[in-house]
Amino acid sequence: MSVRRIAQVIGVKPDDIEEYERIHADVWPTVLATIKKANIQNYSIFRYEHLLFAYMEYTGTDYEKDMATIAADPETQRWWKITDPMQSQVPEARSGEWWHVIPENFHVD
Repeated sequence: MSVRRIAQVIGVKPDDIEEYERIHADVWPTVLATIKKANIQNYSIFRYEHLLFAYMEYTGTDYEKDMATIAADPETQRWWKITDPMQSQVPEARSGEWWHVIPENFHVD
């Protein structure tokens, strides 16, 4: 099985940190099921001050299709309506990118 490791960053608004962490302590089961259905595993979000760092492993064969599946899911869209206003893009974010994908510089199994 091929694994694609993905790392992303985005800002979190200082006034929203507590609520962001509270809701992520109990993510909706439907959102989690959609993530798994889209071949995402070992997904974590870390916070350092006002920066969120996400790490995930993708095990599918069509990343764009699987990301479109997540984006089309009504429950995920409802989740994003809650979480997106709590976030702020980093200056390095490219056009069309919400979470900024960052390169992998080192890996060892």
